[in-house]
Amino acid sequence: MTMIQSSQIHIDHKRAVARLITWIENNRPEARPVLNDLYPRTGRAHLVGITGAPGTGKSSLVNELAKAYRQAAQTVAILAVDPTSPFSGGAILGDRIRMRELSGDPGVFVRSMASRGSLGGLARGVYEAVNVFDAAGFDVILIETVGAGQSEVEIARAAHTVIVVEAPGLGDDIQAIKAGILEIADIFVVNKADRPGADKTAAALQTMLELGRPPARRVMHHGTLMQPRVAAGTPSAGDESWRVPVLKTSALKSEGIDAVRQALADHRHYLNRTQELQHRNRARLTDDLEQRLQTELLQRLLRRVTPAYLSDITAKLVNRTLSPYNAVQKILEDYPD
Repeated sequence: MTMIQSSQIHIDHKRAVARLITWIENNRPEARPVLNDLYPRTGRAHLVGITGAPGTGKSSLVNELAKAYRQAAQTVAILAVDPTSPFSGGAILGDRIRMRELSGDPGVFVRSMASRGSLGGLARGVYEAVNVFDAAGFDVILIETVGAGQSEVEIARAAHTVIVVEAPGLGDDIQAIKAGILEIADIFVVNKADRPGADKTAAALQTMLELGRPPARRVMHHGTLMQPRVAAGTPSAGDESWRVPVLKTSALKSEGIDAVRQALADHRHYLNRTQELQHRNRARLTDDLEQRLQTELLQRLLRRVTPAYLSDITAKLVNRTLSPYNAVQKILEDYPD
């Protein structure tokens, strides 16, 4: 395979972009030098995460948002994390099928990535793929999570703005207050608003935002540094807190999409005005660095530990003669740096 040069990575070079992301997914060593060269050209795109429970219409909303951005002459990359096939290990590609009408647009790039067992709703190569799209010059990068529900707080680390999509008829109102999803939303979208119960769902979200008004400080939630969200509405004088809007859409009817795009623009402006964008970028890069360190250090250790040694440790765990905590301590003592 021909080596990709960093100068090739541009919106007009979709094959190079696709090939590099494939290298990333397969952990090919050829990807590293290219990613190193591309990194200084990143940091310009608006990273938008779209998450929510299955059946809320996330893919349809992403499809309509992409069309709206294209009408505004902005380029869009879509990274859709699909469930992993239990047979091939690849993405099922349901999102790409639903977004096939965008395939002929030169200003849109749609890529599905397999979750491959990764928790938190994202695939392991998302950070690198986002950097590739960013360096290629895409204005907006839409990251759609796999759709596992309330566990998908990892998107709060990967995106600048997080849209949480809800829909009427998926359960009782208590769904709106589940931990994790409520705290990570910068924008709530009640999709399928043409269905009965949409107003009730929106009202429940609005009520929970007002009842759950957090203190004005950054907090750790599920290991993620987050800016607490506050109720929707107009900020008071001198209040720089972001008011989380609750918007209603019908993606299949292309209704309410412009309001969502405007809310995204408003949030981007807020992030820049308050320097919150710098804070979120720092938290995202710190988390990425820590994850890479953990992976690299574990791989280095496992390369040194012999299979026979690990088998002996495992046998002691099975026989309950060694606890997991003591097993870790023993390995670190027997294989010091």
